[in-house]
Amino acid sequence: MNRFLALALAAGLAAPALAADPVKILFIGNSYTFGRVDPVLSYNAAAVHDLTAGFNAVNPSGTNSYPAGTPSFGSFEPHPWGGVPGLFKKMTDEAGMNYDVSLSTRNAASLRGQFLDTANSDWKLRENVATQRWDAVVLQEQSDAALPAGKGKNANLATFNAYADQFERFIHNGAAQSYKETDLFGGLAACMATGLSQASCNTARSIAANPNASATTRVYLEQSWARPDMVEAHKITKPDIGTSDGRPIVDTSSAGGDATLYYGSLAAMTADLHAAFYAKAASNPGFAGVVPVGDAFQRAVDQGLAQGSGFYGADGTFLEGLSGLPNLWWLDRTHASKYGSYLSALTLFGSITGRDPLMLGAAEQAAADLGIEATMALALQRVASQQLGFTAAVPEPQTVAMLLAGLGVFGLRSGMRRGCGTAR
Repeated sequence: MNRFLALALAAGLAAPALAADPVKILFIGNSYTFGRVDPVLSYNAAAVHDLTAGFNAVNPSGTNSYPAGTPSFGSFEPHPWGGVPGLFKKMTDEAGMNYDVSLSTRNAASLRGQFLDTANSDWKLRENVATQRWDAVVLQEQSDAALPAGKGKNANLATFNAYADQFERFIHNGAAQSYKETDLFGGLAACMATGLSQASCNTARSIAANPNASATTRVYLEQSWARPDMVEAHKITKPDIGTSDGRPIVDTSSAGGDATLYYGSLAAMTADLHAAFYAKAASNPGFAGVVPVGDAFQRAVDQGLAQGSGFYGADGTFLEGLSGLPNLWWLDRTHASKYGSYLSALTLFGSITGRDPLMLGAAEQAAADLGIEATMALALQRVASQQLGFTAAVPEPQTVAMLLAGLGVFGLRSGMRRGCGTAR
């Protein structure tokens, strides 16, 4: 067992079955966290606490909140959200563990945006963190923020590092503070290099104390996954969701021209994300560790369990379902599909509880609820297990045979219907 898992066990987060007091965990993040579309978006929402649902009821400008049936990209995001935290909750329940799960999320939120409440005056996201004492907190950064300069539209490694540390201090120490980002980044020039204006850099930020800060809270960084839309040539298109019969639909027009690419491969982008998250955790002993979701995505692709190329057609527009393999990414090639969200939840489950994801088995309920075939559920569990060091990297022969048989069924089904790799 690796050092990361040993720390999780030592911290007592692998709660015994039927523990009297639940392990309280908060997921801080964005649409990668809440799942973006159904069946993940609303999954198990009744069993978790969506801490932004109340904000949304007052001021929906903090999220994409269009009425069901609205023919617009960004629709179908009604609160409450369950998302990946809802999947995690289901898995812990199945394992006989007592977890009280909450999420504080908004679309496209960065850690800076979360900490400074930049959505609007009604979305008090940092204040959500201070509402109670947490046993564990998971921080998910904006998808491409933790990348080197010029390697993504929102690449801002300095800001990721600074506000990951801000959250760690706020959760563990919680002292009130007043600062200017000029000081936070080490000078005006360094601050403006992050993209902030001089006025923003010199704005006084007043942060109230966190009355529920605790030095024992385990704070995790969740490593983001690589994005096919930043890697593979295509036209700027936008997928849409929802027809009258619930099938996914896709806008395959070429309006907008060629998309901007930043990497030559998913593996190269994964490597940069891995380096950023692990460097941050290594530089600050206040972090419990990194949840390697992005590495797990890459492992699934490398093992041939999930589609790793051919995301767009020869004309540069959207292409779906021809590889015969499940797709970890949704239609927009940035958000996770139901398969990707399931793998995310498995990696979180193993990292935080210290339990091998393979213990959940082929009959695991969340996979069944999402419509993931039992053989694929088991295969994704094995990927997470391998990534976390529970299982050797080479699958047992009988597992390979069973997986190939299952994938044969999957390939047959994918040829019978469009959109097999979507989150629908």
